[in-house]
Amino acid sequence: MRLHPGLGLLLSCALAPSPVAAEAAWPNTAANRWQAEALIQGLNAEILAARSATSVLERWCGAHHLAAEAKIVAEPVADTPPRQPTPEQRARLGVGPDEKVRYRHVRLRCGDHVLSEADNFYVPARLTSEMNKALETTDTPFGKVVKPLEPYRRTFAAMNLWSAAAAPKEAATLAIPANLFEHRAVLYTRENLPFSEVDEIYRRDLFDFPPER
Repeated sequence: MRLHPGLGLLLSCALAPSPVAAEAAWPNTAANRWQAEALIQGLNAEILAARSATSVLERWCGAHHLAAEAKIVAEPVADTPPRQPTPEQRARLGVGPDEKVRYRHVRLRCGDHVLSEADNFYVPARLTSEMNKALETTDTPFGKVVKPLEPYRRTFAAMNLWSAAAAPKEAATLAIPANLFEHRAVLYTRENLPFSEVDEIYRRDLFDFPPER
């Protein structure tokens, strides 16, 4: 996906380091609505084009100073009931009805900010034992754990859940909802072998910084 040159210029300006990172309300002005829309579209496009969503979120966190250290951790969602992949998911992963598929439900957090929430079905037999152990015992994000596989993503569903450009103009501050956009993708190894399916919802905490003036 190729961004318009004007949008790219706005993004380069908006991603410049801000002196303060804050959970700040965005004044509901035409300029801020346009800025928020451009940022969402740009981040959406960057993730769609990337091999790793985690690396994109880490850069975003650093650029907007959301935490003292721009480090993404995967926080397991407590009390998540176990889930089994559907026949359609097994087909996308290229596994039979009896092959083991593990389920992981996490929030990707940078500092105190939850940037996305993800459901992940993955085939443990297609990972190394070290990778499986890391996924079971650490808070390392999936994308970092499987990096040695040189993975790439094929997104089969992408949904915009909010448009800043279409936000009501009456309120004093921009009402940014909890969920901004959603991606569903299959991850493949460098040998084109599918090993994971993810459903990612990107969250309002991405905008916990003051708008550019």
